Amino acid sequence: MDKIIEDYHGHKKTDKHPAEDPKVVLNAPEFPPEEAKMIKSTRIRVGRNLAEFPLGPGLFKNEARAEIESKVTQALSKFDGELKGRYYSLDSLSEKDRKQLIDDHFLFKEGDRFLDACGLNRNWPKNRGIYHNDKKTFLTWVNEEDQLRIISMQPGSNIKQVFQRLLDALAKIEKVAKFAQDPHLGYITSCPTNLGTAMRASVHIHLPNLGNKLNKAEFEGIADKFNVQIRGAHGEHTETDDGIFDISNKRRLGITMTSLVQDMYNGVKAMIKREMELAKIANAPAAAGTVKDYVKAGPHLKKPEDITGFVVFPAGTTSLVSKYCTKEVYDKYKGKKDKAGVSFE
Repeated sequence: MDKIIEDYHGHKKTDKHPAEDPKVVLNAPEFPPEEAKMIKSTRIRVGRNLAEFPLGPGLFKNEARAEIESKVTQALSKFDGELKGRYYSLDSLSEKDRKQLIDDHFLFKEGDRFLDACGLNRNWPKNRGIYHNDKKTFLTWVNEEDQLRIISMQPGSNIKQVFQRLLDALAKIEKVAKFAQDPHLGYITSCPTNLGTAMRASVHIHLPNLGNKLNKAEFEGIADKFNVQIRGAHGEHTETDDGIFDISNKRRLGITMTSLVQDMYNGVKAMIKREMELAKIANAPAAAGTVKDYVKAGPHLKKPEDITGFVVFPAGTTSLVSKYCTKEVYDKYKGKKDKAGVSFE
């Protein structure tokens, strides 16, 4: 298992998973209005299991699952203020409540054949349930794949607010139920891909220009630089036909929750910047060919003096110049000359 974890996470057997540092806070200022409108929703979730119980596949007797439910609901019942809400037991769910939970996209289903094979569906749906607050911005699944799946979410772009709500809830729950944790592996989860923070922080964002298939390499390059991953808005391995993408942290293990959310924020910020640049270029008058520091490639560039900024090639261009002479490279060498006196300008 150590080798599998190292191959997936890059986390060696001798590595330690870092604890959260209270002195390190998330640097995520509110997005300006013209940027914020691109972000449709924000969602941050973590998986947790209780320290005194085996993971789901090891819960052979339903009494253990019932005890987990009891401990968790005891903690949830003490929530007040923004987190105050109601717990719904799947075992005794009314048809009205079931329909509402489905409409809200809150209801989780029995696990797939793989989860069934490892015993996670045992005694379904006994002692499984869902808690959500009155504003429907906080959600907890009890005894799903992990014993707790804790989710903070809301429409819009306030990443810091969503993260803080999650941290507040985690602190309150752990006063009653201690989470399973290991110095090397971080928080223990049923799926080894979630080890460490067991966190996925994501936004749904509208990127019609950057997300164009012809700009795939640049889009993926930004994602790799900031350790985030790109999905369709409907989940892993889905495509998008409306320019809405799910952007989330790529790393889990060997890094703190705050750092992971910072990764996501920084990556989204960079993507928005590039999207706005591409939108300006796309909407620029064809005759003028320029927008601030950008110049559209084309027959209107007849002499060196016409190149007054970074040259943007048409989408889909296969020229090696368009591939390797990025805006970052241009800005680095702008104004500099080689031995022959040649420069970008």
